[in-house]
Amino acid sequence: MPRQQLSLLDSTSIIVGIIIGSAIYSASPDIAAGAMRFASGIAPHLRLTSPDQHNTIAIVVLVGVWVVGALIALVGAMCYAELGTRFPQAGGTYVYLSEAFGRAVGFAFAWAEFWIVRPGNVGAIAFVMARYARPLMPPCGLPAHTVELLLTAAAIVAITVLNALGLRSGKWTQNALTAAKIVGLAAIVIVGLSGPVAVDIRPLPPEPWKTLSLSLIYVMFAYGGWADMSYVAAEVRNPERNIFRALLLGILAVGAIYLAITLAFVWALGIGGLANSDAVAADVLEMRIGPLGAVAISLLVIVSCLGSMNGTMFTGARVYYALGTRHPGFRWLGVWDENRGIPLRSLIVQSVATLGLTFAVGLFPDGFERLVRFTTPFFFGFTALVGVAMFFLRSQQGDRVTTYRVPLFPLTPLLFILSSCAMVYASVDYACRNPAWEALWAAAVVVAGAVAGFIDWRQRTAASIPVRC
Repeated sequence: MPRQQLSLLDSTSIIVGIIIGSAIYSASPDIAAGAMRFASGIAPHLRLTSPDQHNTIAIVVLVGVWVVGALIALVGAMCYAELGTRFPQAGGTYVYLSEAFGRAVGFAFAWAEFWIVRPGNVGAIAFVMARYARPLMPPCGLPAHTVELLLTAAAIVAITVLNALGLRSGKWTQNALTAAKIVGLAAIVIVGLSGPVAVDIRPLPPEPWKTLSLSLIYVMFAYGGWADMSYVAAEVRNPERNIFRALLLGILAVGAIYLAITLAFVWALGIGGLANSDAVAADVLEMRIGPLGAVAISLLVIVSCLGSMNGTMFTGARVYYALGTRHPGFRWLGVWDENRGIPLRSLIVQSVATLGLTFAVGLFPDGFERLVRFTTPFFFGFTALVGVAMFFLRSQQGDRVTTYRVPLFPLTPLLFILSSCAMVYASVDYACRNPAWEALWAAAVVVAGAVAGFIDWRQRTAASIPVRC
């Protein structure tokens, strides 16, 4: 059984490490462009004619979008914190959905998580890491894409091995990568603010609401991953207090880091330069410290991606362990390695599935980036169900005393549900407007999951075994 070995520092490090990946570098220009288009759209209504005024409004909108994203993440964190203190068990979302709606819904979540969400996220982050790592490698005569595919697989295997060594190895790796990531980001902020302020205003076509909503979607992607903390709730010391503290500290820390790095980008490049940059962090460092900037940013992106991958794989294995403790057909996954303090079988199976999908999808250009877009409806769809689960669980358990209860109930979970549904709508709308073969993969997984779920239901009905929590 899981033992409570994760401190508040370990838990916070997991959250920060998972959230801060490559999105802050890749999405910042698009978010800035959305802010500029929104400012262009509302400028006539505010009777703003000066470029300086337009520039100020665009920067305010840019900062505001990041703040709104942090607030939405905090609302979700408060909901997860109450559920985590009610059910301090391994599995997080899987446990909450199973307790509220039955094991069939929990199974559907774990199935989608195993075949779509977790491999898609880990693989995509690994490919970003590989693209930055390849130029630093000595020539080997292989095509660039082949080298990136091999680096991706090597990173997944290396992280699996580190986590397979035991809980201490996994959490120390996470703490070290998170610390290195924060130091590197702090260095970018210092370097970006060290020179003169830039004024770069390149007007963009006005599209007030469409681009603002798109910017918010990018921001929510950048904040994604905080819910993974709930998967290791059973291993957190003093979970009644530390789950909420870790979520609060983690999101506040990430929000502060994102705001600082965004303001440093604007200071160094101007909001117009930020919106039109293809590699914003590299542009800032190259401007300030010369050619060494490209190498420095490559190393920082590599560390950021490895930290996000490690945290994602560390927490994800707990979902399949929880599945194995409640479903007879997957009982072999519900085995906890007492010596290492980890669900070793679940970790290995998760890695094999991720590697398989990496090689299958990675053969296509931009395959994983496109696949990640199709993970969004599944991820946020189940996340919205977690908000609904709060109402069911409160009604089932009455006024069961917990150390933490979400404030402003029921408004808080309602806001959480609405924000998650908005993300589902945006991602489904994108998929409908940009049809691709990944949709067939997602459909095949859903059909296979329905068959597997039916077989699992028959096995549970025949066995009539008690639930092991």
